[in-house]
Amino acid sequence: MRVAGKRPRTRHALQAGLFAAGLLMATVAAADDAPVLSFEQARERLEQVSDALAAAQAGVRNKQDLQDATRYLRLPEITADVRRMQFQKTLNLPLGSLAPVAEAFGIESPLQFAERDWRTRPIVTASVPLYSGGLIPAAQQAAQAATAQAQAEREAQRQSLALQLVQAYFGQQLAAQAVQVRREVRDGLQRHLDDALKLEREGFASRAQRLQANVAHDKAERDYQKAVNDLATLQQALATLLRSGGTVGTASPLFVIDAPLGARADFERSALQRHPQIERLRALSAQAEQGVRVQQAKLKPQVYLFGQYDLHRRDALLTDADWAFGIGLRYTFLSPTARPLQVSAARAQLEQVQSGLGEAENQLRLGVGKAWNELDTARSQFRLLDSSIAQAEENLRLQELSFREGQATSLDVIDARLALGGARVERAQAAYQFDVALAQLLEVSGQMERFDDYRRRADKVLE
Repeated sequence: MRVAGKRPRTRHALQAGLFAAGLLMATVAAADDAPVLSFEQARERLEQVSDALAAAQAGVRNKQDLQDATRYLRLPEITADVRRMQFQKTLNLPLGSLAPVAEAFGIESPLQFAERDWRTRPIVTASVPLYSGGLIPAAQQAAQAATAQAQAEREAQRQSLALQLVQAYFGQQLAAQAVQVRREVRDGLQRHLDDALKLEREGFASRAQRLQANVAHDKAERDYQKAVNDLATLQQALATLLRSGGTVGTASPLFVIDAPLGARADFERSALQRHPQIERLRALSAQAEQGVRVQQAKLKPQVYLFGQYDLHRRDALLTDADWAFGIGLRYTFLSPTARPLQVSAARAQLEQVQSGLGEAENQLRLGVGKAWNELDTARSQFRLLDSSIAQAEENLRLQELSFREGQATSLDVIDARLALGGARVERAQAAYQFDVALAQLLEVSGQMERFDDYRRRADKVLE
């Protein structure tokens, strides 16, 4: 039988410890060289490097250029038509009362003339719309609404990216907190294991108590290793989001705001007024309204001024004018496009968008309520955990002291140590859930740009 004494750790546990230590050293070394960004700096960088936001910005420029182009719809349209053609013209000229005289000279009636030749016909034509049946103003307002839609989509993309950044940035902070807590738990259980070995040698602790301490320490080592791996994963996620090419340090800690954030009704009102999805649907509704006007305009006549000038009169045909100007009216009596059905289809599209707008408003109300409740839950959990950690620390101190004096078991110390570590991790998780819920509340209410303002008002921070 082995003599009671310090028990060597198993090979598996030793390898796991060395692996975790190596991974942590690599992570720390990378973090030492990594840039450290506050949340505001990280957000500025994200807006600079995001391909999704760049695509949305290009979409805005596209719609803005199209809107600018509609300003010229009432200006003259000038076209040049140049044709090089071969033609043949046959002309019959009746002689009438001169026919008997012509017959005396052997000329038959009617006279026939035929000409075949190559001609160049360059003609410049200008036309100015006077009345389009509402087509031009409808096109201009539809283009303006399309620009508003693109701007709303860009803002929705910006707020969505900001929410993703909150999850990644403070997720890395949560993982770092977990690594710190798991390391403290492991180190504390190592000290307890050392005490158990010492007491076992002196006969004040049983072998079973020492084995309990050993098993708990090995589990703490595994938990610590997992926390290190989780931190590395979240560091990679944040680095990928920011296109940094390497680990990014985080300077803004997890936080909680105890003070009221405002009335829930104010957030609902803001959501219905400012959320990009609402603005997008309103822009689509405006476009659908103009679509109805466009189809109705096709049922009306169009009036225009026109002018035409022949640049090469020498080759003009008999029916060609040297120049001409006037006013014209164009009206389509019959079209294979079934214009009344086109009007009906445009109205149905308008009804579809308006119904979608009503549904979006309902979903936003639900979203505000959900985020509000999650925010309140996270705040309450953090408050309760924050007040219980001091008690857990005191309990651990008493259990360790009692164990050394033989008045408590090894399991009592282990439970107290794990309870303290678990409470610290849960408190960090509650702070993270608060931060994410706050971001979700601001995003759904269209106020994501105010996240930093709220962050600066934090009552509690986890350094």
